[in-house]
Amino acid sequence: MPPSPVAAPSATERARQLRLVAASGLLGTAVEFYDFLVYGTVAALVFGDLFFPGADPVVGTVAAFGTFAAGYVARPLGGILFGHFGDRLGRKSMLLLTMGLMGGASFLIGLLPTYDTIGVWAPVLLIALRVVQGIAIGGEWGGATLMVVEHAGERRRGLWSSFTQMGAPLGSLLSTAVVAYVVTLPKDDFAAWGWRLPFLLSVVLLGVGLLVRLKVVESPLFAEVKKDRAESRLPVLDVLRHPRPVLLACGVGIGAFTAQSLLTSYMIAYATGIGYARPQVLDALTVSACVALVVLPCASALSDRVGRRPVVLAGAVASAALAFPVLALVDSGRPGLLVLAVVLGHGVAQSTMYGPLGALLTEMFGTKVRYTGASLGYQGATLIGAGFSPMIATSLVAGSGDSTPVALLLCGGAAITALTVCFVRETHRTALGEPAGRPAVPRTEDVTA
Repeated sequence: MPPSPVAAPSATERARQLRLVAASGLLGTAVEFYDFLVYGTVAALVFGDLFFPGADPVVGTVAAFGTFAAGYVARPLGGILFGHFGDRLGRKSMLLLTMGLMGGASFLIGLLPTYDTIGVWAPVLLIALRVVQGIAIGGEWGGATLMVVEHAGERRRGLWSSFTQMGAPLGSLLSTAVVAYVVTLPKDDFAAWGWRLPFLLSVVLLGVGLLVRLKVVESPLFAEVKKDRAESRLPVLDVLRHPRPVLLACGVGIGAFTAQSLLTSYMIAYATGIGYARPQVLDALTVSACVALVVLPCASALSDRVGRRPVVLAGAVASAALAFPVLALVDSGRPGLLVLAVVLGHGVAQSTMYGPLGALLTEMFGTKVRYTGASLGYQGATLIGAGFSPMIATSLVAGSGDSTPVALLLCGGAAITALTVCFVRETHRTALGEPAGRPAVPRTEDVTA
């Protein structure tokens, strides 16, 4: 039965909803990155001892980061699952569900008994909860971003989508601040119970995020699709039937996620391993996150004017050019140069690549499959760029004894992004709406040269 006609919202109400949707996207992504970065930080500091005891220190760290990768492996699955129902049933309900699962899994990690208490079940449960988080997060970003973009006007989609992207450094700031506090505890107290506090505190972010998200209305473009009964029955099949756009979306994001993982979570393990104090590394990450909160909206707004492609390409070139200098600054052993290194590599270069991605990936797909397509592209990029980079870097650095492999990984990720951008057509002026009855396929004609 078709829905009853509803009066069109006023301009004031549309503006209010856009601000609310942007706040919802910001908080949702902040919860996502808070949870993931808290895990990455604690994994680097104590998970090897608490959940994988008896192993060589390097093996223990690799095993701990293995559970980190488990979350990323699950993310494409979450993109398919929540993308399917988001494209079929609606964006809002899926966003409430993903946020609840994310925050709940993080809270339960904070309650987990360690290996000394329950033996092998401790790492098993840790990985299981990480997979649940990964599945939930796999559906979070796509829904949050396209909700903002589909509510926004055509001329400022990049700027408004940057609020979702800014959740990453905001989550980093929150996680760094909490971890910076708990690592000041005596070593035995931190290992016994202090590491749990950042996970348990995530319930506060969860509550605030859900409160805001409950007030958001459904995407107007999706409402039009539902009204015309034009939704796709199996969005993932429609996306994979025309795989070029989702492969391009994945390739474009790899450089940003490689830089993000190597210069945040992995950097804590690497820098402390060569002699930096933990607070010094956390201070560098804090300054970098503050810089990113400025660079992200600036890069996104610039992409509304000059296009998504040149901004992302500029960030990729900068990331590759700075890779070896950044690692040389880190290897100097001087805290001030460590801050400069992380700011240049992550706060500036990575943020320039990452800022326009929200709008760009959303614009690559039609409304009927947008949740699924954008989520698959984004989560595929996280899997390749971020999911395994810390493990690979840890293994290679342990074998070579220097930071060259890390710089090469940064260059490789940036090169993939730069190459992929060459095959993507500019989308910043592409209309998001599509006529009723148009086939529910990705916008191959809009995104490929």
